[in-house]
Amino acid sequence: MLTIAPAPQASSLSPQRPHAVLIGSGFGGLAAAIRLGARGYRVTVLEKLEAPGGRAFVYRQDGFTFDAGPTIVTAPFLFEELWRLCGREMSDDVELRATTPFYRIRFQDGASFDYCGDSEAMRMEVARFSPRDVEGYERFMRRSEEIYRIGFERLGDVPFSSPMDMARIAGDLARLQGYRSVYSLVSQYFRDERLRTIFSFHPLLIGGSPFRASAIYCLISFLEQRWGVHFAMGGTGRLVSGLVDLIEGQGGVVRCGAEVAEIVVEDGAAKGVRLASGETLPAHIVVSNADSAWTYRHLLPPSTRRRWTNRKIERASYSMGLFLWYFGTRRRYEDVAHHTILLGPRYRELLNDIFERKTLSPDFSLYLHRPTATDPSLAPQGCDTFYVLSPVPNLEGGQHWNALAEPYRQKIARALEDSILPGLGREIVSSRISTPLEFETRLSSFRGAAFGLEPVLTQSAWFRPHNTSEDIRNLFLVGAGTHPGAGLPGVLSSARILDKVAPHASAFV
Repeated sequence: MLTIAPAPQASSLSPQRPHAVLIGSGFGGLAAAIRLGARGYRVTVLEKLEAPGGRAFVYRQDGFTFDAGPTIVTAPFLFEELWRLCGREMSDDVELRATTPFYRIRFQDGASFDYCGDSEAMRMEVARFSPRDVEGYERFMRRSEEIYRIGFERLGDVPFSSPMDMARIAGDLARLQGYRSVYSLVSQYFRDERLRTIFSFHPLLIGGSPFRASAIYCLISFLEQRWGVHFAMGGTGRLVSGLVDLIEGQGGVVRCGAEVAEIVVEDGAAKGVRLASGETLPAHIVVSNADSAWTYRHLLPPSTRRRWTNRKIERASYSMGLFLWYFGTRRRYEDVAHHTILLGPRYRELLNDIFERKTLSPDFSLYLHRPTATDPSLAPQGCDTFYVLSPVPNLEGGQHWNALAEPYRQKIARALEDSILPGLGREIVSSRISTPLEFETRLSSFRGAAFGLEPVLTQSAWFRPHNTSEDIRNLFLVGAGTHPGAGLPGVLSSARILDKVAPHASAFV
């Protein structure tokens, strides 16, 4: 059972072990806490919300369990490593179950494509859509593997601390055509427009447009084939509670309802944090799992910053926003897959509306998550748990979500009822929504951007906020806003980088 430690007594703040304070209990922060605990630190994780998880918060209402954010585990070994650092096996605490198909992709005309990890089944699906593209699919997957070997295995947990780090990979970037967009590279291998869509949508899983994100993100196709797509039984929140248990088993503390108002800086170095309550916690190092733009813009005074100035932060480009509707039904929809992508009538034009024009379109594409397809325990007996996600502009678009949210939800409900959830309107028994406004106010996401900085080449690797702060000594960053970026493999890899850039606890003894 998950237990949240109370605020430590003042006398406990200065035992022998050096102290590391972590801001935020998303997956990046929890993974970083475990890695620092294994390296000798006394760890305190501070979470603004009433329970841990950050974007992986869990809502429970009316007998339904709703995972607020991440629903797809694609690199389980990164979690397994954390359990082994604590001398335990993940399988003893959390069951990961493979899902198949990975995604069911449904087009506006009702045609669907089951995207899975079986190469022969994938060749058959491609042939069903376009026989002439089967050979192109095979070549694309070989290219995806090549990009994966370099972009993920070699560089995914490598800190980019200087321009020379970029210079060293410039040849690989050019050879792998990282300067192209994902869609552009995919189009070299597929002639059928529907297949171009199917094999280019992956950047949307990390907040990017396939027409703007670097072709390096084509590695996701092989990453999924190599490791599969998994779901944690009990919901993604089971992973959160398992990681909290590991931290507490190391002697660390997780404090919820503890909002950080400021990182304390003295003589150019992070010395601790001040909470919104006024309490100050001293620390030898500070690790921020908060949104990187929020960290620099709101948790550090401008006088301490040289690189990440307010002007630079505000001129950067940010990922899309999300409209999320969580709902439970009194019946089960047995024909609906665990993960379904429902494509609207437009692809490029819709994404241009979201990322460039920042306008709320009359049409949409949707991701529908039905976890009860795999784990019926997440709903009352005979019921289904869902959430549906619609990519929308971040708050830079100026939309007034307090007024727009309910009409937009109704529009999505009608679209689902007309397509794959017949009779939905009379079956709903539980409902809640989340908009980009909530991402800003509740999750402290700059401009309500759900994934932080947009994953484009000019905001990747060295161009992204570094894992070691360029401005403040003993301040480190993990999570979606730093290298390598968003998505569970990205944020867990950012915590891995701490092993290379943060001093061992013995350095302070």
